[in-house]
Amino acid sequence: MKASAIIVAAGSGVRLGSNVPKAFVKLAGRTMLSWSLVTVRQVSSIGEVVITIPEGFEDAARAEVAAAGLALPVKITPGGIERQDSVRIALGLTSAESDLVIVHDAARPLATPAIFEACLIAAARAGGAIAAVPVSDTLKRVADRAIIATIARAELWQAQTPQAFRRDLLVAAHQRALTEKIAATDDADLVERAGARVEVLECSTANLKITTPSDLAIVEAIIARSDAAKK
Repeated sequence: MKASAIIVAAGSGVRLGSNVPKAFVKLAGRTMLSWSLVTVRQVSSIGEVVITIPEGFEDAARAEVAAAGLALPVKITPGGIERQDSVRIALGLTSAESDLVIVHDAARPLATPAIFEACLIAAARAGGAIAAVPVSDTLKRVADRAIIATIARAELWQAQTPQAFRRDLLVAAHQRALTEKIAATDDADLVERAGARVEVLECSTANLKITTPSDLAIVEAIIARSDAAKK
């Protein structure tokens, strides 16, 4: 089935303490956007890429696309105010001929081609699929800094990206969210609200989202350890 990829790269990077947008911060010598582009390049079912960026960084994004050796059609667009807005804007630029759309945050540079492919295969079958990891810590519900409940974690998973969906489901979910003023922190939430099935695929804990300087240091350490193991 034909698939379009959306790379969400419009974050400011304020919490990272960077003077450039997050996706253009260097990680082991390459930008975070570059890491995602190289991964997408290796997924054969992806036929086009739409990248959302902060306004004014179009040329920088085009340079990253060229450096990554991406031979696919690529569209670059300024993102919206919130992540949900950015995805909706990008979704409107995807080809109507695509059966599937896979959405990925550039802030998760260590997602592998294998998890992209697995999410697309599952989405083609079920309607939607996301990368996730089981929650390992004990969770507490707190009010006024006091614990009021302990949450059973047996059925809890921590959502990641990539997240893949049938394109028609995702388009309808975003349109409904816009009409009904529904806000969500990920696309799976919107598709779930529409009553569609979204499956969970266990991913690696290394698929971290980089938000703070300490996150960046951890991911750089993971890359260094991986490079050392290959030598």
